[in-house]
Amino acid sequence: MQMMTRDTLLEMEQEEDDDEDGDIGDVPASKRPFLTPHTLHSSSLVLENLGQTVVSNFRSLESQPDFRTPEFEEFNGKPNSLYFNDGQRRIDFVLVYEDESRKENNKKGSNEKQRRKRQAYESNLICNGLQLEATRSVLDDRLVFVKVHAPWEVLCTYAELMHIKLPLKPNDMKTRFSAFSGFNWFTKFLRVDESMIKPEQEFFTAPFEKNRMNDFYIRDRDTFFNPATRSRIVYFILSRIKYQVSNNVSKFGINKLVSSGIYKAAFPLHDCKFRHRSEDSSCPSERYLLYREWAHPRSIYKKQPLDLIRKYYGEKIGIYFAWLGYYTQMLLLAAVVGVACFLYGYLNQDNCTWSKEVCDPDIGGKIIMCPQCDKLCHFWKLNMTCESSKKLCIFDSFGTLIFAVFMGVWVTLFLEFWKRRQAELEYEWDTVELQQEEQPRPEYEARCNHVVINEITQEEERVPFTVWGKCIRVALCASAVLFWILLIIASVIGIIVYRLSVFIVFSAQLPKHFNGTDPIQRYLTPQTATSITASIISFIIIMILNAIYEKVAIMITNFELPRTQTDYENSLTMKMFLFQFVNYYSSCFYIAFFKGKFVGYPGDPVYWLGKYRNEECDPGGCLLELTTQLTIIMGGKAIWNNIQEVLLPWVMNLLGRCRTVSGSEKITPRWEQDYHLQPMGKLGLFYEYLEMIIQFGFVTLFVASFPLAPLLALVNNILEVRVDAWKMTTQYRRMVPEKAQDIGAWQPIMQGIAILAVVTNAMIIAFTSDMIPRLVYYWAFSVPPYGDHDHYTMDGYINNTLSIFNVMDFKSQSRGNSSLGLDNHTTCRYRDFRYPPGHPQEYKHNIFYWHVIAAKLAFIIVMEHVIYSVKFFISYAIPDVSKSTKSKIKREKYLTQKLLHENHLKDVTKNIGILAEKVGEVVDKNLRPKVE
Repeated sequence: MQMMTRDTLLEMEQEEDDDEDGDIGDVPASKRPFLTPHTLHSSSLVLENLGQTVVSNFRSLESQPDFRTPEFEEFNGKPNSLYFNDGQRRIDFVLVYEDESRKENNKKGSNEKQRRKRQAYESNLICNGLQLEATRSVLDDRLVFVKVHAPWEVLCTYAELMHIKLPLKPNDMKTRFSAFSGFNWFTKFLRVDESMIKPEQEFFTAPFEKNRMNDFYIRDRDTFFNPATRSRIVYFILSRIKYQVSNNVSKFGINKLVSSGIYKAAFPLHDCKFRHRSEDSSCPSERYLLYREWAHPRSIYKKQPLDLIRKYYGEKIGIYFAWLGYYTQMLLLAAVVGVACFLYGYLNQDNCTWSKEVCDPDIGGKIIMCPQCDKLCHFWKLNMTCESSKKLCIFDSFGTLIFAVFMGVWVTLFLEFWKRRQAELEYEWDTVELQQEEQPRPEYEARCNHVVINEITQEEERVPFTVWGKCIRVALCASAVLFWILLIIASVIGIIVYRLSVFIVFSAQLPKHFNGTDPIQRYLTPQTATSITASIISFIIIMILNAIYEKVAIMITNFELPRTQTDYENSLTMKMFLFQFVNYYSSCFYIAFFKGKFVGYPGDPVYWLGKYRNEECDPGGCLLELTTQLTIIMGGKAIWNNIQEVLLPWVMNLLGRCRTVSGSEKITPRWEQDYHLQPMGKLGLFYEYLEMIIQFGFVTLFVASFPLAPLLALVNNILEVRVDAWKMTTQYRRMVPEKAQDIGAWQPIMQGIAILAVVTNAMIIAFTSDMIPRLVYYWAFSVPPYGDHDHYTMDGYINNTLSIFNVMDFKSQSRGNSSLGLDNHTTCRYRDFRYPPGHPQEYKHNIFYWHVIAAKLAFIIVMEHVIYSVKFFISYAIPDVSKSTKSKIKREKYLTQKLLHENHLKDVTKNIGILAEKVGEVVDKNLRPKVE
């Protein structure tokens, strides 16, 4: 998360000294105009003419010797006003800067340069049709707030340029799916109060065109463009206006001006206070409604008002909350099944025969185990692991197998049903053909100084680099990502070395004799102490590497220079997820699939780096340790993220209010109240997605070891939805509304995780848990001698899974400490399936080992094929877009085209009629004298 310090990270690659040379926005003016319509939409002649008009407006400014700057106006005393002082022109955006003439440490040269750039920028805004009004801060007279208003003509021009869809006529088609009437009594208290938040009216829409303005549903020019659309248009303009043209070099963009300190902030306004309605009766007070029906704790059980979220914050934030809400709903089913499997294991732990044998003083208490490290480790009795074996019975049960199969099907159902829900939202929110509207990023346009021929249009267009230049950039970016992944792997190796080293210390320091009464002996074995401390250190290293790599990933992506904002976010998403995947999951993969698998046997152990003896698992396997690792990482991550999301912005806003306490009794305007909130940052939503996808990985990849993972995720997500809603409505400035058709690159990432999860869970059950060896023993080796095949038993399983080793066969460097009191015992036991000493094939794997290996491989193949078959059948049976949604999309497209065609025919008929009348008048006038 950490959104408050990340808003400038987007500019890290671009940010340099804002001098005459070396700027991301430095482009020779002779090579590239301010807006290149061909770059935006080369196929549209109408838009090209519009772009040329904008360019000509800007070029006319270059001949003007003086700047046109906004006039200063006094605050009119209306704290909730969203208008200029005249009360007519709406504030669409606010720019904030610090007056250089009133700074304490006034550096004349630097401040004068900044002032000139700002004046040039504001003058260019005015020349491009925007209207500005400046007002000094009520609390700090050094701050100046420049309010920006876009008149009707500017809005229409850029709405056409940006291909914004606007209403044609009210939509009389039914677009919402109503709940079954029999359940209305149950769902009524889950829905938002419709007397507060009224359903939005539906319209047929089409991309706006000025020459067909009469076709659009314009009842009031002031409300035709809603506040979100107005802010999006103004931000588009602000991002492309120049602020410096010197030495044939141009620089432009509000992002660069903010990151270089020329402006302190740029943001659209909230429409009111979140606790109270606006005093203006014409204001809908949407922020207040969102807080009351969405962000307030008492609304935690209610459905989200997605249409209002989309209307106020834009489709991009709306689709995130729709996905998060749907994911949380689906987790409810997974959590119920997971809790049922956990309870099954918990209630049947007393019937766990092999755990009883471990805890039995006459069985486990008499089994002497071999030392698990060299020199300092001691011989120990098996019943020291009694408590851990009882816990293991809860998670390593038949219910775990059922739950792993269920989750393989659940994740497919979730992804397929989400696709259908997403298609419905695309239709309802009018983003079906969104990809045609997206514009290039200003940073991309600034680098377009190479001319190439477009393969489709066969016309010239400008690109930022050649094919070879792009290949070099991709190679450098890939190398950087690979280096950081190798760095994570190195950190994992460091954790492994820590485990190997500290296990020796715990084995030497913790009590050696088990008396059954000491709580330290009961719960804190050397294996448990090593596992817990290593998991905590691993979590700390994960968070540190995350903080560093986030900045590195943004720098790499900026260097790569993607064309559109969607391309930028998708590229950053893949880099960040690849890193996070290795960072978060590598330690879990090590415990699940590597620890205890390559240890040799006491007479010939395997060593790491020729020095450290490989770790061994408990006699019951490494499943309990994997569960511990998952619990610490999932729980620690959730707690840390909530602290960041709730406490950090609240404390920062509190400190900001404390700094202005001297003027707290003064009435502050809406723009100044919003300025003292925290900036969300362009990548704020990206980190929200990343947090949830990492959680999704924990819930699916390793769920066979921790059936309660979906329950923890469900509780976290219920809070996450409301925490995100609370901070957006109360602690953060309003974000610039953005369009989005879907959740972007996160969808294929989830599909990849779902496929990988089947393999990991099958391998966890086969290789990490002890389920397959128990089943093999039960069905193949536990038949009583008298041949009664109806009475299978698990008696003797522990003795069967522990091989015998002669202590005289220890090598000198691996002989353990005998302080335990080995007495007259000449042998010790270890976890493996090998022949005993004295056998012709002593210490070689026995027949039971090969039976178990064959059973494990057969289980993995069968489980994978069964689940994959079910997954592919579900994917085939459930279409991505429902039949009704497809019909509605086609129907609306047909009616829209028909409406536009009919209106066009009416105009043509009307013009023909007028022309016919004029022709008739002319003919009649010319013929009349001849008749006379």
